[in-house]
Amino acid sequence: MRKKILLMLKQAKNEFISGEKISDCLGISRSAVWKHIKILKEEGYEIESMPRNGYRLLYSPDILTLEEIEEYLDTDFIGRNIYYFDSLSSTNIKAKEMAMKEREGTIIIAEEQTEGKGRLGRDWTSPKGKGIWMSIILKPQISPSEVAKITLIGAAAVNQGLKDIGIESYIKWPNDIVIHGRKVCGILTEMSCELNMINYVVMGIGINVNLGKEDFGEELIDKATSLKDITGTKINRKVLLAKVLNHFEGLYLPFIELGDISKSIHISRRKSIVIGNEVKIIRGDTEKIARAIDIDENGKLLVQYKDGEKEKIFSGEVSIRGFEGYI
Repeated sequence: MRKKILLMLKQAKNEFISGEKISDCLGISRSAVWKHIKILKEEGYEIESMPRNGYRLLYSPDILTLEEIEEYLDTDFIGRNIYYFDSLSSTNIKAKEMAMKEREGTIIIAEEQTEGKGRLGRDWTSPKGKGIWMSIILKPQISPSEVAKITLIGAAAVNQGLKDIGIESYIKWPNDIVIHGRKVCGILTEMSCELNMINYVVMGIGINVNLGKEDFGEELIDKATSLKDITGTKINRKVLLAKVLNHFEGLYLPFIELGDISKSIHISRRKSIVIGNEVKIIRGDTEKIARAIDIDENGKLLVQYKDGEKEKIFSGEVSIRGFEGYI
């Protein structure tokens, strides 16, 4: 009921709406309306109350609930069911706990993560209210061997979402977004499967939106950055989140319906930070040096070694030689 009251206040667009009208439309008492308004105020909404005029919404807090991003959302199912938390150890951990019972496209989002992780178990800094820390629950009917392609879809979606708000970024194959040689976003894709059947896929996306230099420790200051640090202005997290989800659904649907990942591959190639550069390929305790040539139609990184041998890499850690900082 509180969500419906909030929607009515938003639709009134800074005009007063009477408690009587709210109670009549929703079939509840005016006392109940007042109680819900009181809770909304406690959640950070600034609502003006005036006798005989009713209620007017003056300010909405910077939180990433469905009610706050819905006006920017243009999806059918991605992000239409959001579980919002003030704090979690990890959105991926929570998503995996909930995945079997939730429908595809459900989002787990937290204002902070206390134990956020990236690939290879690396720590991910997730301070409260300054980033987008989310996990998407997916249930594609594909072979487990195809799941790695979804990471490329996620990277392409973030790249295009940033472009929509005027920020150019690059993709470090397969799962990182880089600006000015520093990481602003990481993607961690995990799955649960049995033989050739996928139970669920959880894609964790962490975007450093409004972090300051003080939020990065000494070990990260030369490797990571934030959108605010790059642009010099605070970024609207609600708009960016919705843009990323819009692009994700647009790229994900052709893949699960037709097996078509061509648009994501095109974006990954065009915005690649690795193609054309000499890279170090790290697999466990072994390292090899090669030149990145292309990303093939299946999302694999094509590299060529000094002896002329070529290889298609499906997974592993890749870094660019000769660059300072993260990449």
